[in-house]
This record gives sequence, C-alpha cells and structure tokens, in this order.
Amino acid sequence: MIPNFESIEKEKIHQLSFPKSDVLESREEIQQRFSDLNRALALGNLEHAKIRIYFEDNQSKKVVETTVWAVTDQRVILKQGHSIPINRIYKSA
Repeated sequence: MIPNFESIEKEKIHQLSFPKSDVLESREEIQQRFSDLNRALALGNLEHAKIRIYFEDNQSKKVVETTVWAVTDQRVILKQGHSIPINRIYKSA
C-alpha cells in the first residue's frame, strides 16, 4: 500500500465530501489513471477481482479495496452503487 493513505470501507464512501479540483496535474498522469480504471473495470467484470483505489476526499488521502462495476465520464461506480469522482483518484492497482 502507498504510505499515508488511510484504509476505508466502501460502505462509508457515501459519507465523504469531494472537492471539484483534480488531484493529478499532468496530462500523462491523468491518461494513466484512465487506463488503470479501465483495466480495473475489466478485472471487476470478467474476474470479479478486487483492486485498490487510492483517492482523496476533502479531509485526507484514503484507499479502498473493492470491485469496479462501471466507469463513467466523471465517476467510478463500485458495488452497491457507491461511487468516487474520477478527478479525486490518484491511482488504482
């Protein structure tokens, strides 16, 4: 796990507040994030594999281990309808 990321259960994500700004700055990082999320989506749908999503809400950096069910233009949809704004995600692994 990446240091300084607090583990959180996916059931608590709906309680978090997310700023509108992006946590990544470079175009390369943003493109890599998109590729990683699409890979996570494939793993979730084909193999039901869990991955770690490293993200930041308005208070701290967090990590959740979950299955990605869908990726939209703006959000990653997790099991049970929970979601995380893509612009707040550092990486998925």
